[in-house]
Amino acid sequence: MKVTVAASSGFCKGVQHAVDTAMTVPSENTYLLGELIHNPQITQQVAARGIVTVSDVSEVPDGATLILRSHGVGKQVYAACNARGIRILDCTCPFVSHIQKIAEEQSALGRTVVVVGEKLHPEVVGVCGWSSGETVVIDSDDSSEILPLKDKNIAVVAQTTCSEEKFEKIIKNIEKSCEKTVEIFKTICYTTKERQKEAAELAAKCDAMIVIGGANSSNTNKLYEICRSRCARVFRLTHPDELEIQKIKNFKNVGIVSGASTPHTQTQEVLFKMENNTEVKATNEVADSMADVVAQMDNGQSKLKKGQLVKAIISSASDEGVAVLLPFFKKEILLEKDEIDCEEYKAEDYASKIGDEIEVMVVNPANPVKLSQKIIKQIKEEEGKIEAISNGEEFDVVCTGFNKGGLTATMGTYSVFVPAKEIRMGYVKELEKYVGKKLRLKALEIKKSDRKKEIIASQRVILEEERAARDAAKAEKEAEFFANIHVGDVVEGKVERVTSFGAFVSVNGFDCLAHISDLSWSGAKSVTDVLEIGKKYEFKVLKVDEENKKVSIGYKQLQPQPWDLVAEKYAEGDVVHGKVVRIVPFGAFVEVENGVDGLVHVSQISHEWLENPTSVLNIGEEIDAKILVLDPANKKMTLSIKALLPEPEVTRVHTRRDNNGEERGERKPRRARQPREQRDEDDYREWTEGGIGGASIAEMLENQNKNND
Repeated sequence: MKVTVAASSGFCKGVQHAVDTAMTVPSENTYLLGELIHNPQITQQVAARGIVTVSDVSEVPDGATLILRSHGVGKQVYAACNARGIRILDCTCPFVSHIQKIAEEQSALGRTVVVVGEKLHPEVVGVCGWSSGETVVIDSDDSSEILPLKDKNIAVVAQTTCSEEKFEKIIKNIEKSCEKTVEIFKTICYTTKERQKEAAELAAKCDAMIVIGGANSSNTNKLYEICRSRCARVFRLTHPDELEIQKIKNFKNVGIVSGASTPHTQTQEVLFKMENNTEVKATNEVADSMADVVAQMDNGQSKLKKGQLVKAIISSASDEGVAVLLPFFKKEILLEKDEIDCEEYKAEDYASKIGDEIEVMVVNPANPVKLSQKIIKQIKEEEGKIEAISNGEEFDVVCTGFNKGGLTATMGTYSVFVPAKEIRMGYVKELEKYVGKKLRLKALEIKKSDRKKEIIASQRVILEEERAARDAAKAEKEAEFFANIHVGDVVEGKVERVTSFGAFVSVNGFDCLAHISDLSWSGAKSVTDVLEIGKKYEFKVLKVDEENKKVSIGYKQLQPQPWDLVAEKYAEGDVVHGKVVRIVPFGAFVEVENGVDGLVHVSQISHEWLENPTSVLNIGEEIDAKILVLDPANKKMTLSIKALLPEPEVTRVHTRRDNNGEERGERKPRRARQPREQRDEDDYREWTEGGIGGASIAEMLENQNKNND
């Protein structure tokens, strides 16, 4: 007969903690709320210590000590204990506490809390006691139970020992039926999942199964149901004495599973009972005796394997480390102090932990067996990270080398390979440049076997995703921007950068151009003469070109034009100070202020007749002048310099001379001439300092004749 014991048999951590507490706490004036675990033998041992089991907190005297079992209790129990000074030893399983917290938070949000589990089970009753609103317990996928939830916002949790298969069916029906918010919290204990998985696999390949555990144990009953669905011969034992050898002696493959509230000792008793039975020995085809079977069993394995996680019980402590007992091993194994997960090992600290259960990893399965506790944390963190990576999570490594095909690196116990085409968008020629640099990666494939663990990864996919996200965000932002901007709008923008032709201004994150010609009414030689980089200003939208993604804006359009204020500042007869900025044959233009020019006609420059204005004025010269005519509507100002000069005492008369140079008193009648083509003032070229005016001889003669007349 071949006997296989499931690896996860025996107490879970929550149950072990509760049992240890009940077996070590002073029993005087100590009470236990409800049956500690669903195991009659343990219940008897607790009672034998003098600890009183009660069904309600009202039965506990004020000031006493109360043990809360791993199933947990409702919120009101804590309040009652605090009010009466009852000391609580809380042994609630951390997984149960997590569900209680979810029920409290989700009910506070106004959602109906749905608990998938047994309505009268202590754990479910306790969870319901943390909900402040409506709570519904469902134990099947019957539509009549789910239908009332149709129009409600719900949050679904599961009893820690719930069948995962049942939970998934119920969740599927809830998601189909409910029309509002459904929050799913998968709260089945991971050890429960593992036990159920192992039971299913073992039952599928065995001729018979033995299930050990208390009759009231929910998780043991689930294991029994799973085994029955996969194996025709399943025997349920609440105690080793119930084993009937006659019923199993002819089976070649027998599997054994036990519930979370079943001590290892009971499983061992079943094995020893099988070992000591001569009929079973006679039919054993695998080992010489059942003793060999027991000796080889290590938590369900026929032999230890490298990297295997096993549960061990501390049996003694010394300066070399702690001795531990593995399930079904008949001798102690040393866990060396360097392999213990602690900051500083002290034998006396572990002497008080004798009997505690710890998890260790098999580093070397051969004799001598070597175990490690320290490496477990690292491996678990690594496997957790690998799972996240397999689900698409980004990770990073430092490139340690390269080969012909790409880059190499390591992450924990995994090697990492990045094919050359997956390094970036585009061809990579010099792979050696990446050595020592950090790579941001996503897994393309993860290979894991006993001989090799490798991640084939890509950095390119991350860069492509980011570019696509940027492009999409930009397109969305641009679409929103152009949908909300129109010609004539006044917008606020920040000057980001300037060029010789204008300023690029950020308006709601979009670059708009303010051309230099649209910055100042008087014209700006440089953008920075008007705008300052980094500052915000208001602009007017002049043109929107959505097709080419261009927007033109202006600053001067929101500023008053210089001539708009002239009427408020000046009046005819005022004396102004200005600078000569342009000289033409008929006069000079004087800049009174930025953007406002006045004309001093050649006749208003001096009391003397001038052949051209350049004989007395130069570009850039500052002068005072009197306003003769002011016409802001037409942007014209006529000035006079001579109006501010004293009248001359002698008036010079200029006579005409004949061709011989002799004076003549008579004037010849002027010959009729064709009218000249009218020219704008700006058609005359500017005079340069020290230069000669641009007037023609005919124009000069015409001006002279006017003065002679």
